[in-house]
Amino acid sequence: MSSIDLAVIQEHIINTAADVGIKVLGAIALWVIGRWLIGLALRMVRSGLERQQIDPTVVRYANSVINVILNILLVVGILGYFGIQTTTFAALFATAGIAIGAAWAGLLSNFAAGVFLIVLRPFKVGDFVIAGGVNGTVKEIGLFSSTISTPDNVSTMVGNSKILGDTIHNFSDTAYRRVDLKCQLPNSANHDAAITLLKQRISAIPNVLAAPPVEVSILEATPAGPVLAVRPYCSNDHYWQVYFDTNAILNTLLVSNSA
Repeated sequence: MSSIDLAVIQEHIINTAADVGIKVLGAIALWVIGRWLIGLALRMVRSGLERQQIDPTVVRYANSVINVILNILLVVGILGYFGIQTTTFAALFATAGIAIGAAWAGLLSNFAAGVFLIVLRPFKVGDFVIAGGVNGTVKEIGLFSSTISTPDNVSTMVGNSKILGDTIHNFSDTAYRRVDLKCQLPNSANHDAAITLLKQRISAIPNVLAAPPVEVSILEATPAGPVLAVRPYCSNDHYWQVYFDTNAILNTLLVSNSA
């Protein structure tokens, strides 16, 4: 091979590498600038919706939708910059339609369920719920799944279709909540006096509501003695404080009766 041929090949390689390098750098620049613009657009949309006092649940859902759409457009634009025909990908997806359709079926059902969650509003961000078998505070309703923070501070993502297809308990939808506890009394105890004492002491617990009043009644009779149903009412925010304080009073009563 002559030196002229080697020089031509070397020049071709250098030119090709330079072209590819320029395109790679251009693609990186497009990605960085595109991501910055997407972030800017999302912040503008969020601030605009918040100024209109739109519900936070709707704001986060709208941001998720816009984020996904803009990122898809960015990727398609970068592929087009490299000269890749995006219609080719559409043809490949159509060829593998059955497999892709099966894979997307779950995503589409979750997406549709997310739309219904926004429209039907069984709960909103900040509500304490049991949804999809998970109990906790709703942090986000996303495109395909919702994020629930459990009482032990674990962030749990649950598919929207599972939430919508299951029973939903929304504890934040009402102004107050009942605390359900039981108290086992011995047969030797004065049941009426115990009921009166419990009503007085539990009513004095901070954050226990005066209306509805505290309920203390005989729930069932057992060989060991009657079992009392103890039911104070409180706001959702004070549920566990009232629960534990009531338990402490019940424990004090049982200790005094056993002494």
